[in-house]
Amino acid sequence: MRRVLLASVLLLGACAANTQPPRDDSLYRDLGAKPGITAIVEGMLLHIAQDERIVGHFRNVNITRLRDKLVEQFCVEAGGPCTYTGDTMAESHKGQNLTRSDFNALVEDLIKAMEDRQVPVPAQNRLLARLAPMRGEVIGK
Repeated sequence: MRRVLLASVLLLGACAANTQPPRDDSLYRDLGAKPGITAIVEGMLLHIAQDERIVGHFRNVNITRLRDKLVEQFCVEAGGPCTYTGDTMAESHKGQNLTRSDFNALVEDLIKAMEDRQVPVPAQNRLLARLAPMRGEVIGK
């Protein structure tokens, strides 16, 4: 009996040691979970379609696939229960020679989409802060 109890205690201790800290999904929820993120991405793509500064970069892009990968990526960055299955940012933007102005225009279109959805400014800023490190993987590639 003592062996069984000791084995149970060791097993519980091992399980507790391997548990992950709880994921902070508050931004994911603030963005409206997956339906909200999907609407934001679709709104951003609609703004891009009307943005003469950058629409040319999207002429030969499979927009449906792009939408799906952006939803995955935003969901992951927001702490949601998604998995990103796309290419790295560097791979996705290779050979496009995007400029800071191009990147900034896309960010402006994302902000417009979030404003359209009435996403609170603090949540907008949190998402932008999580996406900002990708800037270096996009510009000049």
